[in-house]
Amino acid sequence: MRLSVPIYKLKRRAKLLARGEKISLHEAQDRIAREEGFGAWSALSARMATNSPASALLPRLAEGDMLLLGARPGHGKTLMGLQLLLDAARDERRAVFFTLEYTDQEALQRLRSLDDTAIRHGPEIITSGDISADFIVRYLSGSPRGTVAVIDYLQILDQQRSKPPLSEQMQVLSKFARENGTILGFISQIDRSFDPERCPLPGLDDVRLPNPIPTGVFSKTCFLHAGEARLQHVS
Repeated sequence: MRLSVPIYKLKRRAKLLARGEKISLHEAQDRIAREEGFGAWSALSARMATNSPASALLPRLAEGDMLLLGARPGHGKTLMGLQLLLDAARDERRAVFFTLEYTDQEALQRLRSLDDTAIRHGPEIITSGDISADFIVRYLSGSPRGTVAVIDYLQILDQQRSKPPLSEQMQVLSKFARENGTILGFISQIDRSFDPERCPLPGLDDVRLPNPIPTGVFSKTCFLHAGEARLQHVS
């Protein structure tokens, strides 16, 4: 679906609407999105992101890649992760969505917003509260090379005290990905201090990490904001 004007103009219109009608920017963005034929701004952002040059993620990922998908809430990071899994499933790869955020029904509903055949041909959905590095390794053990898994989300992996620190879990997952040729994507929160007026897209320095991990554990990053996306190699 084509927008009536470029997305930066829609963002400007939403800011003016929020200021003029004294409503939240989120509410104004959703209203603008509905005028463009989308249910919410997050859906508009995700669709524009999946139409961007960075949207064709799967062909640009290699076996063993550790991908960070980062954005502020409502800017399409989860939908881009799900789109990656749908693309993998269409490519006849094993595709798995590990989520500590959604129920099975909520995850399926989000998948179906991208592809209404997802219920039959979509990724596996895992919603166990036990999701951690060891859980993921056990679940994916024996999977064919090129399997794609997305973890939702990075900062919650060690929320329970019974689970190892995030840094240890990431080292386990990085080793597993390299040795087994699995592609692992991690949906990530971005710190509130990120200022799109200063830089249009967040970067590694903007990743919210209450428990530090070596950012070098990632081989690629994809950051999104307001319908724009950028995929980069991590040097």
